[in-house]
Amino acid sequence: MLGPPGAGKGTQAARLARAIGIPHLSTGDMLRANVANDTELGRQAQAFMEAGDLVPDEVVTAMVIDRLGQEDAACGYLLDGYPRNPAQVDDLVEALGEDVLELAILLEVDEDELVDRLTARGREQGRADDAEEVIRTRLAVYEEQTAPLVEHYESKGRLARLDGLGTIPEVFGRVIEVLAE
Repeated sequence: MLGPPGAGKGTQAARLARAIGIPHLSTGDMLRANVANDTELGRQAQAFMEAGDLVPDEVVTAMVIDRLGQEDAACGYLLDGYPRNPAQVDDLVEALGEDVLELAILLEVDEDELVDRLTARGREQGRADDAEEVIRTRLAVYEEQTAPLVEHYESKGRLARLDGLGTIPEVFGRVIEVLAE
């Protein structure tokens, strides 16, 4: 599931995973679980996180590969927040084969709508990372890092672009339609 911050990818990924009975795998959840369980990968990640640095691709990819090897992911999974760049795609494909990533669903939402959604969320939940200037920076970073990823999936014929505007059930209906094709 791909999309800029505020597009609804987490919401739609969770709904879809429940609907078809596969695990919804979030890299944020994986990072937190590895740190909490004091795994070797968790200790590596924690050192970067405590320094305020991004966790390197190789550590995140190792966590994803480990998680995909668990029994509940044997019949399928939905990745949310990973891969974030073409290097992560290449690493995952190298480790697990070309078919590891079957389809990427991109939820497209106009930037002004994203800012409106996220600032409203920030007011409702008191989230400092949902202030307008921070949101616009996050959107610019997303665009810079993810545009090549979108092109990668598109070139492989594995990208579905969906309109992310509408109610949660309306967008979910579009997700289900693209999977039925």
